[in-house]
Amino acid sequence: MISRRTFLAAAPATIAATAARKSPPPQPYGAIPSERQIAWHASEFTAFLHFTVNTFTDKEWGYGDEDPNIFQPSRFDADAIAIALKSAGVAGFILTCKHHDGFCLWPTKTTDHSIRMSSWKAGHGDVVRDLSDAARRAGLKFGVYLSPWDRNNPNYGTPRYIEIYRQQLTELLTQYGPIFEVWHDGANGGDGYYGGAREKRTIDKRTYYDWSKTWELVRTLQPQAVIFSDVGPDVRWVGNERGIAGDPCWATYDPVGADGGPASPGDVRERDSPTGTRHGSRWLPAECDVSIRPGWFWHENENARVKTPVQLIDLYYKSVGRGANLLLNVPPNRQGRLQEEDVNSLTGLRRYLQATFTDDLAHNAKVTASNVRGKDSTYAAANLIDGQSLTSWATDDEVHVADAVLDFERAVAFSVIAVKEDIRYGQRVDAFTVERWNAGSWEQVAQGTSIGPRRYLRLDKPVTATRVRLRVTQASASPVLTQFSLFSESPDAAR
Repeated sequence: MISRRTFLAAAPATIAATAARKSPPPQPYGAIPSERQIAWHASEFTAFLHFTVNTFTDKEWGYGDEDPNIFQPSRFDADAIAIALKSAGVAGFILTCKHHDGFCLWPTKTTDHSIRMSSWKAGHGDVVRDLSDAARRAGLKFGVYLSPWDRNNPNYGTPRYIEIYRQQLTELLTQYGPIFEVWHDGANGGDGYYGGAREKRTIDKRTYYDWSKTWELVRTLQPQAVIFSDVGPDVRWVGNERGIAGDPCWATYDPVGADGGPASPGDVRERDSPTGTRHGSRWLPAECDVSIRPGWFWHENENARVKTPVQLIDLYYKSVGRGANLLLNVPPNRQGRLQEEDVNSLTGLRRYLQATFTDDLAHNAKVTASNVRGKDSTYAAANLIDGQSLTSWATDDEVHVADAVLDFERAVAFSVIAVKEDIRYGQRVDAFTVERWNAGSWEQVAQGTSIGPRRYLRLDKPVTATRVRLRVTQASASPVLTQFSLFSESPDAAR
């Protein structure tokens, strides 16, 4: 028997132990991202560099019969390119190491249709080396694009070409340091030079490339790299080249072939790609590829048709702002530099993003919530405004409809709203609204469906309020949100 004195002496310790006990974290819902996918989501905005013999032939798709000596970037400066992209705010860039023409921008051992056979730098040039090194010096990530289709190679269409393709991929993934993304597009066969055959070659795009084994090779050589294609396996194509994600844009996706059967790179039902699949079985987020110019390669006659900062800002909200990543193509010119017009537009975009997103007005608010998981401070609503990506406001398992309220000492004016889920626990929220307290009642100012890694809502005009409420109106599992922010847009900063 325990004495009364012993019980009373032990009571404070028991109470303290109970108070210190943490509520268990929520169980993940549905598909969840891998570590490499989480790192990719954090990049948000990256660049594409389309650069090859096409830059000098003024073509978009080279035929494969080009003389390697045509590749002569007279003032090539990898550091200047990397620094310009770094100044634009990108997290990294992907280089077209080999486009459909088959010309390789590194001294590969697999073909003579490469920079090794060009008189540029007396045959000792290596654009992949120069740009990968420059990226790291600038603190940027480096990725590779290697076209599956090769209009030059005489073996294309035979099993031997797949061996060559994997050898090229092995060279890129073992000789140029860490690679953050490996990009495969869906162009699959057609007219080409093919070593002089000059014919049309058709392959079965569902089986010819044996993608599963190629992707196993990537996993072995660069385990932290995400793999992009129409069907992933890590990142999906958004389904258009306009740089626009769907609304909603779910990070989960179950791709279907154009005919309703199994999907593969180059064979996907494109209408599904922008939105993804709610409750899909795979975490397969969208990447929005778009060029800053009408074409993908540099053409002098397009210098006056570069997208303006205002257009780029709109694309940013319709891609990054919808939970996808933006991959903006900025092609080097024939000198081997980024064109001045392109850099000026990038600078305008950067000024806008810095001016708009530097000051989070929500940091000054007091935050309360209708429910906190286990009444545990680990999941307090204050985590929404602490600027930390690994802390979250979470509710009890049975609570799928909840709200968090920001109270300000004085009125704030905002025009951009940011909301983020803790995607380590899956994509849980199906619908939400943002409201302000106005004349004694709540007034809706914005609404959305998918959130995922991020959702930026850009209002038509600024809203002023002393109280702002985030309401989760529908969820498939208890909400786990890591950010609720308010910003004041600075449209003049882009000019």
